Amino acid sequence: MEPALLYPYFLEHPAISTDTRNIQPNSLFFALKGENFNGNAFAGEALEKGARYAVIDEPQYQTDERFLLVADVLTALQELARHHRHQLRIPIVGITGTNGKTTTKELIHAVLSQQFNTLATTGNLNNHIGVPLTMLAITEQTEIAIIEMGANHVGEIALLCGIAQPTHGLITNVGKAHLEGFGSFEGVKKAKGELYDYLATHNGTLFLQNDNPLLHEMAAARRVPQVVTYGFSVGNDVVGELVSADPLLNVSWKLQAAATPHITPTQLTGSYNTENILAAVCVGQHFNVPPAKINRGIAEYTPKNNRSQLTKTEHNTIICDYYNANATSMAAALDNLRMLKAERKVVILGDMFELGAESHTEHHQVVQHALSLEVYRLIFVGEAFFEHCFAGAEFYKTTAEAQAMLQQQPITDALVLLKASRGMAFEQLVSYL
Repeated sequence: MEPALLYPYFLEHPAISTDTRNIQPNSLFFALKGENFNGNAFAGEALEKGARYAVIDEPQYQTDERFLLVADVLTALQELARHHRHQLRIPIVGITGTNGKTTTKELIHAVLSQQFNTLATTGNLNNHIGVPLTMLAITEQTEIAIIEMGANHVGEIALLCGIAQPTHGLITNVGKAHLEGFGSFEGVKKAKGELYDYLATHNGTLFLQNDNPLLHEMAAARRVPQVVTYGFSVGNDVVGELVSADPLLNVSWKLQAAATPHITPTQLTGSYNTENILAAVCVGQHFNVPPAKINRGIAEYTPKNNRSQLTKTEHNTIICDYYNANATSMAAALDNLRMLKAERKVVILGDMFELGAESHTEHHQVVQHALSLEVYRLIFVGEAFFEHCFAGAEFYKTTAEAQAMLQQQPITDALVLLKASRGMAFEQLVSYL
């Protein structure tokens, strides 16, 4: 069944389900496959639980007209989203980058929502399945959509751009992450640059952190037709600076032609988030959101999901930043901690995943960087860090071992940085701090 033939079913039943544990009534169930499951086998169950139709790709499961047979379910989902995009006449802002893309997406959503009916990627549904699902959630009431795009292989951003077809785009930064999939830092640059490629060939608009030499170079090489710049130096369309970070950020910004800056308080920690805030300002002003509404959107945004999230417990103040980690974000988190005022600082870092052949070198550099800080305790957790075991720091192979240590040697009255890749499950340490 072609996307054009499937589309009337979607218009009549626009809710999409992919998991029989969360079936929406009268939805279309897409029987996706994974390494350890075959969605076709659950199509009947999906219908029993309230789905109206099930999209399948194995004929033996088609027992009546409620089973819609396609050549490949994932392709059908992606093509349906692409077809839906062709019916829309709204701006779509595509966002990618090594670090900060989810926070930037949320900040832009907070700003644009002050004036427009805005839809943004939920959580981190930013892959080859999440992007189509987000696109299919766009309704006639949506005025602007913000689509986050993640990747760990070259070609994935190009695929996602082909589905979302962004009119505007932004790369937060390019750093050393997912090297195992990208092969090298050059691979990361090529992959993230696929968003610039799409904008350049489709007359798009680019929001550019023009003081970032790598992004400036990448944009110049593509000749994107419309570029709106933000950064810290005079000459950018939006010029800003960090006013304070103790530990929550206050940021100053102004348009190039303006004389008086706007001061924006935030609920974010981490000086590295200044660029993400300025990106949201830049997008907001481009879409003519008044400065007061831009400030309100940023000030009201509350970080969650353990990204630059400040948590106060009975004993300590914790910077929870363990949703993800790579060499670039580790360095930024450590540099931010160096800036903060606290009598007692504690650093607890966990392994960084998906670094491939660069893992040993990158973990070694993080250890060296951390050792340069003046802190009360410096703690490393995970097998990759355990290989180094430098004097002046504590090393534990697992999060469970670190947890046991915190029970025996409790930390109190400290500012604690928790930073690790998601797989280290650092949320298990919070209750012991």
